[in-house]
Amino acid sequence: MSRRLAFLALAALLPLSAAAQTPAEIDRRVEDLLGRMTLEEKIGQLHLGSNGPGFRPDQVRRGFVGGLMNFNDAPDVARVQAMAREGRNGIPLLIGLDILQGFRTIFPVPLAQAASFDPAMAREAAAIAAREASAAGVNWTFAPMADLSRDPRWGRAVEGSGEDPLMNRLFTAARVEGFRAGGLATSLKHFVGYGGAIGGRDYDVSEIGPGDLRDLHLPAFKSGVEAGAETVMASLNALDGVPGAVNEAMLNGVLRRDWGFRGFVVSDWDGVKELMAHGVAADGAEASRRALMAGVDMDMESGLFVRHLPDEIAAGRVPVSRVDEAARRILRIKMEMGLFGRPDPDPVAASRAIMLPESRAKARAAARDSMVLLTNRGALPFAPGVRSIALVGAMAGNGADQLGPHAARGWPDESVTIRRGLEERAGRAGVRVAYAPGCDAECRTTEGFAEAVRAAGEADVVVAVMGEPRTQSGEGASRVSLDLPGRQGELLDALIATGKPVVVVLMTGRPLLLGPRLDRVAGLVMAWYPGTEGGPALAELLFGDAAPSGRLPVSWPRHVGQVPLTYNRLPSGRPSAPDNRFTLGYMDESLEPLFPFGFGLSYTAFAYSDLTVLTPRAGVEDEIRVRVRVTNTGTRAGREVAQLYVRDPVATRSRPVRELKAFEAVRLEPGESREVTFRVAASDLGFHLTDGTFVVEPGAFQVWAGGDARAALEGRFEVVGGLRRAAR
Repeated sequence: MSRRLAFLALAALLPLSAAAQTPAEIDRRVEDLLGRMTLEEKIGQLHLGSNGPGFRPDQVRRGFVGGLMNFNDAPDVARVQAMAREGRNGIPLLIGLDILQGFRTIFPVPLAQAASFDPAMAREAAAIAAREASAAGVNWTFAPMADLSRDPRWGRAVEGSGEDPLMNRLFTAARVEGFRAGGLATSLKHFVGYGGAIGGRDYDVSEIGPGDLRDLHLPAFKSGVEAGAETVMASLNALDGVPGAVNEAMLNGVLRRDWGFRGFVVSDWDGVKELMAHGVAADGAEASRRALMAGVDMDMESGLFVRHLPDEIAAGRVPVSRVDEAARRILRIKMEMGLFGRPDPDPVAASRAIMLPESRAKARAAARDSMVLLTNRGALPFAPGVRSIALVGAMAGNGADQLGPHAARGWPDESVTIRRGLEERAGRAGVRVAYAPGCDAECRTTEGFAEAVRAAGEADVVVAVMGEPRTQSGEGASRVSLDLPGRQGELLDALIATGKPVVVVLMTGRPLLLGPRLDRVAGLVMAWYPGTEGGPALAELLFGDAAPSGRLPVSWPRHVGQVPLTYNRLPSGRPSAPDNRFTLGYMDESLEPLFPFGFGLSYTAFAYSDLTVLTPRAGVEDEIRVRVRVTNTGTRAGREVAQLYVRDPVATRSRPVRELKAFEAVRLEPGESREVTFRVAASDLGFHLTDGTFVVEPGAFQVWAGGDARAALEGRFEVVGGLRRAAR
């Protein structure tokens, strides 16, 4: 029988839709296929290759590759899938790609999406990205990033959901659900602790206590597994001295034994090879053996599994059963995804699935809802008397930077830049826009300053777009400074010196510091990397067509020396007292953030009143309900994110001074009031002890409701009974 006929015969046994297959049927087909595979073919399924100089078409044709990454074009994907069908068993390939905030229609970066406090939006963004990517033949995304990040110096913080474990958990689950709904398998990354890298240095080690690991860092991964994530990516870095690719306690213990994860684990890029640099493997053979036995099923790019596992098995150091187990997991996922018999991507259909008008409209709404107004001294929205605007900053006209890092197949030419968005909106109002970059995106010289200052002097208002080019954010983009890059600060000083009101728009993936300049600007908008439709979204906010509603998913420091800085820190035995130097704080700076977690201004104002704890006493199986009235006290309609914070003031171990436990967005007309009822499961008030025991302790709890982490409206409730669950 020819290879093509063999593939068709196998495909006839496997339905196109995974929904038609029961778990038992899938298991039976996997075992049948495994029984017909050679050892070399099984090990081949454990190899994830990449497009580039090292790509080996001959290996694909022989069935010795389980997946490929960085093929993102329908004709190319069809070509490599056709190669895979030439293999003896015709096993289809996983086609993976980093798809974080979109495929061609690019949404705001993940951290920006978290600023919307709207997980449903993040789910929809992921689903749109997945539909576009799957039409091109991509079937697997290396996302979402579930790492909790508390240090803005770490460049990859842009890929996550901020500093809060509840937000991280909800947004991770939403993205998994969205990607899967759109047709992509997901890979939760980076398991685990990567976001806690010391000093915010990418790839450095993490040191996380067992209680914090379980309470802060693991919940988002668990929520992703519960949402259906098919794969998990082992972290590149070491957690408490154990690199992610050999952390058996996490991979085989927590992930598989405790959570019942049935998918497969993939290493990060060269993660198996890098075990030698970590100092836990003497050579490639030992690295392969240790990673496989610790729970890694697929080796990304290094090729060490293919190179060394046959000899390791022959020498008796690796059992064949472990290779079977890894191949079984990978094949099961492929069958559950319905890859066997799936038709090749059609380039024409793929082209029709991208950049749909409705997708762009949703990307614009997402960008608008993600932007955070941080300072406004009456400059926004633009008053009717504004007839001319000076737009300054190279990134205002740069479609590539607007997309942010890891923008998949986003095309800069398809971005509606800030310049274009502002010019089009201003044109409809009869307002003139004069554009002067001032300097390039990295602002290494002052060559263009004079032109920018001249434009500012002739305008009614200045919009200065500043921040980090996308090459200064994302992986490998750690910084020791949070200042404006290059000479942007000098440019801003020159613009302020004109005496014209200056509105600063930050395009970046982390908080940046203006220092004393903040007191001299008329407005500050955190636009993040807003994606394809960022220009119109910003213009709508500046002109007042919509009111800002984004809220910070991170605490914004006053100085880089404060970081890591989080709202949910533990209390000190010497609480801060301004008149006592021997209490918690700094001699030369405030302990408090510049802008707190959850903060964001609007063009209206909101007031909170009538906080009522509806369940003053609750058992551990009960739900605590807290009601508060939110009133729009301003003159414009607006969206407010009502937030509920809880504290356990006396416990077995110190508990955070506040923890976000619920939030709800409400849209209110001027003068309108609405009652918001928050619901919190009493079991969500628990925590882990050092030995892994989970406890919900009885006692009194404090609760606050308001618009950010400084919420002042306070109530109390009591939990009775308690719960104690030993670690497995």
